[in-house]
Amino acid sequence: MKALIIVDLQKDFMPGGPLGVPGADKLATLINPLMKKFPLVIATQDWHPLDHCSFAKNHPGKKVGESVKIKGISQVLWPVHCVRDTAGAELVEGLDKTPIASHFYKGTDQSIDSYSAFFDNAHLRSTGLSDYLKSRGVTDVYLAGVATDYCVLYSAIDAVDLGFKVYIIEDACRGINLQPGNIDKALAAIAARGGEIITSQKL
Repeated sequence: MKALIIVDLQKDFMPGGPLGVPGADKLATLINPLMKKFPLVIATQDWHPLDHCSFAKNHPGKKVGESVKIKGISQVLWPVHCVRDTAGAELVEGLDKTPIASHFYKGTDQSIDSYSAFFDNAHLRSTGLSDYLKSRGVTDVYLAGVATDYCVLYSAIDAVDLGFKVYIIEDACRGINLQPGNIDKALAAIAARGGEIITSQKL
């Protein structure tokens, strides 16, 4: 069975938001008709505490875009975004919520970030998404949303490693491109791992 995972299509990631992803405001209208092609649709959301380790403001003297080491793991520092139970953490208004069967929340632990929809960045804790999908007979996972070079990338790699056939719907994703070429590198890394890059026209 196929499942569509909509990754972090939240208000704070829209252009003009604190961590705006270029072009992300175009995704809801692309993704809405795609949902009709899948028997199961899942949405993930960043759901951070206000003191989250990924927020630059919680590291005095550090700036957005810099990296620090937290428990031996490199952590890019971001603006405050997607704080749980705030308007910015909500899914965008233009996205049709009706077909979404379940929501999975990540980045909930103050001390570690969670780019992947499946695990935190140290793979210490599962979000439960893999068990949920497998219990419903899902074999093929299709990813759309933001950001291509972070949460989509790491979700795709984990999904491949967990035994799913993985497809990235490239035109239904947008990336941050913190460094020029990061989006292309992310797609290449997914393909090298065994994921397939497709467009929505192939669905």
